[in-house]
Amino acid sequence: MTIDDAKAQAKALRAALQAQGTAISHAQSLEMIAKQHGARDWNTLHARLARRNAPPDLALSDRVRGRYLGQPFTGQIIGISGPAHYRQISIRFDTPVDVVRFESFTNLRRQINSTINEHGRSHRRTSDGEPQLIVEPESG
Repeated sequence: MTIDDAKAQAKALRAALQAQGTAISHAQSLEMIAKQHGARDWNTLHARLARRNAPPDLALSDRVRGRYLGQPFTGQIIGISGPAHYRQISIRFDTPVDVVRFESFTNLRRQINSTINEHGRSHRRTSDGEPQLIVEPESG
């Protein structure tokens, strides 16, 4: 289970209770979900899930895979710096990635620079709400 899964469960619980005439706050629903999963409170469950779902450390020259602007890729880290929650990363793709979704036009990228969080996801989003970059170790 991920943090997003737990939040979705809390949202569903809140909606179900509201439909039955019982209004609770979002914070209360998070606390209830935490207790259902055996945690003392939401902060404890959040920390447990963050630790469990954190990817292995990424390092210079590591082989990686993932999605860039919705397109799958494999490549190698050619630059990385910063703290785990806000890392600057440069990746050279094995095969150029077409970042345009139109059939009549292409724009191939061989290398990118981005900022990722501790879960290997960029802070920036595409128009459909997905992270622009999702990266993980190729062996992971």
